[in-house]
Amino acid sequence: CPSWGPTCPPPPRLTQQPWHLLCCSRQDSFSLQTLYCLPLCSPQALGAFSVTTICCSNGFYRTGETFFFFSPELKVFRWTGRNNFFVKGDIDLLMIGGGSSKSGLWLDGDLHYRGSHPCKTFDNETLSHWEEFCIQDLEVWGLV
Repeated sequence: CPSWGPTCPPPPRLTQQPWHLLCCSRQDSFSLQTLYCLPLCSPQALGAFSVTTICCSNGFYRTGETFFFFSPELKVFRWTGRNNFFVKGDIDLLMIGGGSSKSGLWLDGDLHYRGSHPCKTFDNETLSHWEEFCIQDLEVWGLV
């Protein structure tokens, strides 16, 4: 994958950390299960930022530093404080954001499909022209 430099700003306490491409679907074959071993942050580009590692869980976890972003006209959707539905996932599904039975962003277990809906956690609009779509390329960036 080309090195494009991240489009989402980290929280101020992490601004001096260098970005590193951890995984790229064009180069690496990986699944959602592999993704749980890596930090998450993903050009149109859309994704989410989390200050800690993504992992399997029975309930939602993470902090208010989690946020969504998409470009080309960079938009960032930060935590509204309306709920704490930040991240939840198992081997078949990863959800980021929630409320009203909709996930702000979700990925399937094979990382072939994802979707986006408005959600209360981030008060976001749908992050794509379509609510459900196929993943063309997936990049995972980390701050190390």
